[in-house]
Amino acid sequence: MKQVLSRWVVTPPSEPALVQPLAELLDIPETLAALLVQRGYASPDEAKNFLRPRLDNLADPYRLRGMPRAVELIAAAVRGGRTIVIHGDYDVDGQCATTLLTRVLRAGGAEVVPFVPHRLRDGYDFGPAGLAQAKTHDASLIITCDCGTTATESVTAAQAEGRRVVVTDHHLPGAVAPADAMVNPQHPECTSSLNELCGAGVAFKLAQALVAELGLPENLPYHLLDLVALATVADVVPLTGENRTLVRFGLKTMASSRWPGIRALVEVVGLAGKPIRAGHVGYILAPKLNAAGRIGDAMDGVRLLLCDDPSEARTLARKLDTINARRQDMDEAMLDEAVEVIEETVDLEKHYGLVLAQEGWHPGVIGLVASRIVERYTRPTILVALEGDEGRGSGRSIPRFDLHAGLSACAEHLTRFGGHRMAAGLSLRRERLEAFSTAFNEAVRSTLTADDLIPTRRIDVVIPVQHLDDRLERLFRHLEPCGPGNPAPVLAVGRANARGHRVVGSNHLRFTLTDGTGSVAAIAFDWADRVDGDWWRRPVDVALKLERNEWMGTSTLQARVVEIRPSQGSNLQLAVRNS
Repeated sequence: MKQVLSRWVVTPPSEPALVQPLAELLDIPETLAALLVQRGYASPDEAKNFLRPRLDNLADPYRLRGMPRAVELIAAAVRGGRTIVIHGDYDVDGQCATTLLTRVLRAGGAEVVPFVPHRLRDGYDFGPAGLAQAKTHDASLIITCDCGTTATESVTAAQAEGRRVVVTDHHLPGAVAPADAMVNPQHPECTSSLNELCGAGVAFKLAQALVAELGLPENLPYHLLDLVALATVADVVPLTGENRTLVRFGLKTMASSRWPGIRALVEVVGLAGKPIRAGHVGYILAPKLNAAGRIGDAMDGVRLLLCDDPSEARTLARKLDTINARRQDMDEAMLDEAVEVIEETVDLEKHYGLVLAQEGWHPGVIGLVASRIVERYTRPTILVALEGDEGRGSGRSIPRFDLHAGLSACAEHLTRFGGHRMAAGLSLRRERLEAFSTAFNEAVRSTLTADDLIPTRRIDVVIPVQHLDDRLERLFRHLEPCGPGNPAPVLAVGRANARGHRVVGSNHLRFTLTDGTGSVAAIAFDWADRVDGDWWRRPVDVALKLERNEWMGTSTLQARVVEIRPSQGSNLQLAVRNS
């Protein structure tokens, strides 16, 4: 092999005393039973509830702190015929939450003005732009979505003007704004089990509580689950518990959405008439909406989602597609520039934390590129877009380093910063850039060792090839939607061989994977230049995901390879019986 990209971390095999009875009782393969036990679903009832979640098991929305008061204030504004401004964040979550509440309140007869700020012109959170909207429309009530928890100054100003403010959010609070009602599962006084909801998830719970109060059909919120699924996947919150149920049914709703805007978005990316999975949302659909918030006007996303005219919706969807294509071009150009700087000027043996800055980089895109730098170099990375004497930065981290804590250690060099363990934003003066870069690298080096910079590959189950069959792939779909907290299963085959290998496309390998127990077609994307010329002559360990290859109207089983390495022999132990 030319390179081994990661250290494999194999999940310890589950106890046979738990796996085998579960497999027999549910009539499922031991591989799936082992995965269920690993993920905490060891009893038949727990496993059944996980594999087949139900909407009637959703939590009572009134378990969320502040819900009764929020419903009271909103219902009073609707009944009084008063204008309501719904103020969301500019990302996909904020756009979807704003759309969801706008549709519900308009169905209840309310006069609603939806608004999301422009990233560059208005900035983040409920601020002066939102206050101006409320004043322009003489709104008596402002409802925030996916923001507002710490907007103390704006909330106070709105109240001084005689307006009520209901905050719905899911971000960790610092100083909590004195809203008239606050529905945030992260609030320190909220004791519900719904603390992983995204902003649109919180808006959905509010909609559940509102429909009875406003005399609306009880099932109306369920027709909006496609918005919740879009937001939940895009916001990268854990796909466990209620989130997983909402996304599971939201993806089904999305495939045949009643909303022209969603249908147009699905059509423009070529998914019409096809089952939609979480990966389609994260990598294909959500970026179109996110692009509007990053380099355009996020209100274009809201206009699309609220659009009820199919022809207009198609026009808006094509516009977002064009914006996203431009954003992708910016991504690639910025990534090439950043990689060139790293390869030519950075000593990676000394720099554990990377800070890169450039004039002309777009502030709305640097976070995405920082993520790709982290993937490539496995180091906490901050990119800074410079303009004049100021710099706006966005950072991403690796699991072993708390980015927010790292920035706190460098706070003397920053004008402001905020975020969490894995992602953060900041601003600084140009003259502080070099000192900040040095301090940030020192903060990372004081926490991480060289070993921490080696990426790890999670292996769930090691099995023989004969267990990689159509039935297992079909049953694996019951684990979906997969994502944070519920990752897609990664299987491994040890001491295998590649037969009939060939290079396809620009850099992909196709071969038949065999280990003496059976064989399966395999595809390894972007791996042709990562292996030695005679790699196929020697035994290999292969990490893979089991999927179907849809091509020219035919569907076949295939192993999508995520890594190939020279065989480590007995280091990979079978987790299920080789029957």
